[in-house]
Amino acid sequence: MNMPAISLAAVRGRRERTLEIAAEIEQRGFSGVYCPSMGDPVALCQAIAHVTNEIHFGTSVQPIYFRNPVDMASTAAFIHEISGGRFWLGIGVTHGPVHERLGITPGKPLSDIREYIAAMEAASAQHGELPPIVLATLRQRMAELSAEISSGAVWANASCNDFQNSVAHLGDAASRDDFFVGNMIPTVIDDDRAAGAARNRKTLAGYVSLPNYRNYWKQAGWVDEMEAAETAIAAGDTEALNRAMTDDWLSNATLYGSASQVRDGVEAWFDAGCKTPILVPSSTSGGQLKALEELFDTFA
Repeated sequence: MNMPAISLAAVRGRRERTLEIAAEIEQRGFSGVYCPSMGDPVALCQAIAHVTNEIHFGTSVQPIYFRNPVDMASTAAFIHEISGGRFWLGIGVTHGPVHERLGITPGKPLSDIREYIAAMEAASAQHGELPPIVLATLRQRMAELSAEISSGAVWANASCNDFQNSVAHLGDAASRDDFFVGNMIPTVIDDDRAAGAARNRKTLAGYVSLPNYRNYWKQAGWVDEMEAAETAIAAGDTEALNRAMTDDWLSNATLYGSASQVRDGVEAWFDAGCKTPILVPSSTSGGQLKALEELFDTFA
């Protein structure tokens, strides 16, 4: 059985337990641990380097506007060295609502990413070798940039039906063994498939509110769904928004259902060209710890 990776975040009061879980993820044979932007993913990765021995891990994603590139290069080089090269640094520009909340004024994503990596590479002369850098991507131009200047691309909430077209934007880089191709996939394991779907709809509602994501899903073939979502958002109609997130669309952007259905879904992602499916666990009956327990049972 091909083993996916797992998304892991550390929250206040449970950070020590999170490190224990990272070690257990390694022991259970999962392919990686990747840390989303909530909390401090870089700090979590630094700690993971000390509690694991072989598993690959990384950020998925560290927003570039949160840390100066010279400072980021110093920390990234440190984690790269102490982990024996197991660390992947995923970086990206994050989303408009985050910028607004933090008072950040971003520039142009493509040029900002290019300049950030160039600054990190210049700083590496002082701080040491950098880890492989992965770009958070969604549409064609960022995917092409990742193939040009980085060592990988990671999507979030991509659509399985169109993922091969997304990978095609990477060109020859996608076939390299050392080039990371991943996708963060909201995942709920529950024999009550409708309950799992409802949970994933809550997870994706915020993403559907973002124009860049709606444009991506339209490009992936979900025009009717996204136009219905736009109408619902404009009207402030939550029920209509839920109806716009159809089962067909949801089953391509997320995984949910019984253990066997989720395992089959992971295989479909591998078949679509995703080298590292990253399961982002949620549960219908608890928080992250319960969701991780359900994942462990599914891939035991």
